[in-house]
Amino acid sequence: MTSYRQPGVVLTDHRFSVPLDHADPSGERIELFARELVASGKAATDLPWLVYLEGGPGFGVRRFNGRQAWLGRALQEFRVLLLDQRGTGLSTPANRQTLPLRGGPREQADYLAHFRADSIVRDCETIRPRLTGGAPWTVLGQSFGGFCAVHYLSIAPEGLRTVLITGGLPSLDATADEVYRAAYPRVARKVEAHYARYPQDIARARRIAEHLAGHRTVLPTGYVLTPEAFQSLGILLGGSDGSHQLHYLLENAFVRTPGGETLSDTFQEGVTTALSYAGHPLYAVLHEAIYAQDGRSTDWAADRVRAEFPRFDAAKSLAGEGPLYFTGESIHPWHFEADPALSPLRETAELLAARTDWPSPHGGVRLYDTARLAANEVPAAALVYHDDMYVDTEHSLRTARAIRGLRTWVTNEYEHDGLRAGAPRVLDRLLALARGED
Repeated sequence: MTSYRQPGVVLTDHRFSVPLDHADPSGERIELFARELVASGKAATDLPWLVYLEGGPGFGVRRFNGRQAWLGRALQEFRVLLLDQRGTGLSTPANRQTLPLRGGPREQADYLAHFRADSIVRDCETIRPRLTGGAPWTVLGQSFGGFCAVHYLSIAPEGLRTVLITGGLPSLDATADEVYRAAYPRVARKVEAHYARYPQDIARARRIAEHLAGHRTVLPTGYVLTPEAFQSLGILLGGSDGSHQLHYLLENAFVRTPGGETLSDTFQEGVTTALSYAGHPLYAVLHEAIYAQDGRSTDWAADRVRAEFPRFDAAKSLAGEGPLYFTGESIHPWHFEADPALSPLRETAELLAARTDWPSPHGGVRLYDTARLAANEVPAAALVYHDDMYVDTEHSLRTARAIRGLRTWVTNEYEHDGLRAGAPRVLDRLLALARGED
């Protein structure tokens, strides 16, 4: 372990060895990285633990500077563990550079089948006794981290003192098709709200898409920017300042050169930052797999369901006079052609999209145990964003009703990043809800 300090915080880095497959504890092992944080004046105090599960899938946990965002509130009473979920950050990273160590696409796909919420929760239960001495801890789950928290309530509630969820109550039974069928109308509303705020962006977006349709555009990183890839900038619209980010990106799109107008370096750099999966490839590779629990393949659900919503067809939009609709949190086969960080993983992604036999450390294919959730005794509270672009509100509310004792805070004050944007108020209120103080 290595300990060091930031203003007001003592940090300790931990590394743990856990089974790749928790159903085979004597088999291959992987390494997990986690960072412990405690307030400077409480470093020697026996405090309850709070483990934070990041959104995603596929994102390493946020690296904080001091007491940023919600962390300051948490450090008032907790010893906090920031966990890089397996395959992310410093936890045996899985990406185009490392996965070839496993072998070919088939071996890579079989390996990544052990990187879903069920394995993440088992990781938590493996390391919890080593840190807490066996005491239960509080879980704070953001977005996909909330999906993991609901799975935790399903299989190991004895390890939980309290569960807090922000923007992460999943449907307990929706298929991937049903998830995206609910998603596209939400995205359309976000796009329409953006154009209502910035009507000048209607013409700008069409002009950019028309340029891309007529000119093969390869960004400096090798990313091939097609009209469909440009549409995926709509993923920004789910954040508190995402509409503004998109607007400022579009207004800088073109620059005049000796050869005529072309896409500016400023625009290309911004697009690269927004669209590249180099830093979080598992988000693309495993995204639809988080919904796979009915014994059927996901089979590129977002791409298939998109055909049911013709307003998102770029070619049809450009052939007519209507606005170009951006897309949101959806992964498509063309991502693995456009993005050089993903292209080496295309065959692996195809195998995962076709997979039906997802392993589960606790047996069966379901990620959530509705009977155990209905009998839940763990204090729990969830923030549901009424206008969330990423997680369907109706799905979340149905799940909230299915978890005994779960208290909800439903609001449109925040977008999906409310835990960051609204902290410390958000964490403070969730704790009060879970404790029956609010």
